Amino acid sequence: MPIYEYRCPRCGTKFEKLVRLASSSAPVSCPSCSYEGIERMVSLCGWSGGTGERANSCAPNGGG
Repeated sequence: MPIYEYRCPRCGTKFEKLVRLASSSAPVSCPSCSYEGIERMVSLCGWSGGTGERANSCAPNGGG
């Protein structure tokens, strides 16, 4: 299950949510204000359990 990052345009709250692929288009509401017009943000990816360069995120140097 992927973790998506969201931002509420009404109150500015940023949050993450585990989403099943089958329900990835289901509406998501803000945990702070319950607004349903949530924006999915572009996320940086990363690897875990590796060593060296691949163990780091795919963010540019100095980021993430």
